Amino acid sequence: MALRSLDNALPTSMERPRKVAKVATPPPPAVARKPAPAELAPDSRVSEEKAPPLPAVEQSVEYVVSEEITPLSDPHTKMAVLLDELNSKDWMSVCQALNDLRRMALHHSSYLVPILGNVAEVIVKAMKSPRSALCKTSIMASTDIFHSFGHLLLSTTEENAFDQLLLQLLLKASQDKRFVCEEAEKALEKMAISTSPLPLLKKLQSYVHHANLRVRAKAAVAMSKCVSKMGIEVMKEFGLATLLQMAAELLNDRLPEAREAARSMIYSMYGEFSNDSDLKKDDDESSAAESWQNFCSSSLAPIAAQSVAKIVSL
Repeated sequence: MALRSLDNALPTSMERPRKVAKVATPPPPAVARKPAPAELAPDSRVSEEKAPPLPAVEQSVEYVVSEEITPLSDPHTKMAVLLDELNSKDWMSVCQALNDLRRMALHHSSYLVPILGNVAEVIVKAMKSPRSALCKTSIMASTDIFHSFGHLLLSTTEENAFDQLLLQLLLKASQDKRFVCEEAEKALEKMAISTSPLPLLKKLQSYVHHANLRVRAKAAVAMSKCVSKMGIEVMKEFGLATLLQMAAELLNDRLPEAREAARSMIYSMYGEFSNDSDLKKDDDESSAAESWQNFCSSSLAPIAAQSVAKIVSL
């Protein structure tokens, strides 16, 4: 038997290939990714963005009632700079000057008499300001001016200055801003109490036909206060028939405030009319009522006369 060659013999043992151990290679360091603004918490986003500017400190104005207004220590020195301060471009400075004006009006009124016209113009300018605080302070100043100078205001100021002051007060009293509206109503009431009724009533007469319902109503209230202060002679000077016609027209106004003021005017007129010796025929009340009805019939249209007559007969 032939022997196989050793070269062709199979190896007695086969070496298996060695397994190389796999060593885990650490991953490259991760680059920190900047989170998107949406992923940030609200506080973090604000810190990275430019912080908004801090709100300006709100300036407050102190409203001092007339009873708490104190006199000035040196009114002469204050008077020398008062008009300049009232015309300042800084509204807070104007508010302070208006309060000083109130102190002058209530405690040192003689200093203001020569410049009442300038004072009225400055107050009107401040009332037109869009700043409610300045507007209210100027209205409070007008109340104190009426208190101290009501008997002089119509004769010492220019006609246009007083007309503008009256218009602004009626407009402010007709506003929706309650704290301005209420202050303007107080000023109008003080005006009606302090000012001579006849010249003031002549100023208010044109507002009977004003297009603004609220202005018309506020004017009617002021007119009723004027009429309540008038005696029969002053009413005659104004014109009894004219006065009655004004009241009759307001009696049909759309606003209850104006209608109530018209009734008050009619009551005041009837009270003075019935006590007038020139108009009374006898002392009995029936003749006074008859004279009143005749007067209404001669001064008004039949329907208006009937409406007016009903008021005093109720």
